[in-house]
Amino acid sequence: MTKFAISDIHGCAKTFVALLDQIALSKNDALYLLGDYIDRGPDSKAVVDEIFRLQKEGYQVHCLRGNHEQILLRSLYDPVGLENWLLTDGKKTMDSFGVESTGDIPGLYLDFMRELDYHFEVDEFILVHAGLNFNLFDPLQDDRDLLIIRRWYDHIRYDWLDGRIVLHGHTPMPWYDIQGQLALLETQRYLDLDAGCVYAGSDRPDRAGLGTLCAFDMSNRRLIFQENVD
Repeated sequence: MTKFAISDIHGCAKTFVALLDQIALSKNDALYLLGDYIDRGPDSKAVVDEIFRLQKEGYQVHCLRGNHEQILLRSLYDPVGLENWLLTDGKKTMDSFGVESTGDIPGLYLDFMRELDYHFEVDEFILVHAGLNFNLFDPLQDDRDLLIIRRWYDHIRYDWLDGRIVLHGHTPMPWYDIQGQLALLETQRYLDLDAGCVYAGSDRPDRAGLGTLCAFDMSNRRLIFQENVD
């Protein structure tokens, strides 16, 4: 069995499928997805449909919750949150489902999001969407931090990690910086897998080097990158 982790697909369904082809995912492997399947990209529904297809066909796919799934769920009972979401990241997601209200998204998809886990522990890895708040006695206890925290590397309590490695997404990082983190993995004990796939083609200086979807082969400690084809 080979174990893979991917994060922050953000509606880039074609790129997701291309990356799965590149890693040659088999039913003997395990795939861990670290959240943010929806928003910003062209076809959020198709991303979730691909997850459903894989699971139905017997692939071992395990899914975490991202902050964007959380925002969608919150919009079901928060009209102001819904309005803000539609003005920013949510419009393309709603269009992909062909609806105007999150309450009109088929229940199958909403149930999928409601049932998503907040973290996994797999072998020596802790998998989360955003990161860990090491100011807490138990950094895994605050679900909100697991979804949204940033800039936490300087606060890591290595005694608490006890040799484990944190895999996360949420904070876009150029592919070459992710490679740099892998080179230091044994000492730093963290790896950001968000290569900013959805930002391909952006001319903003702060998005230089982004635009790929990243998979981490947890079994063999290697990275695989797929350029955005959406």
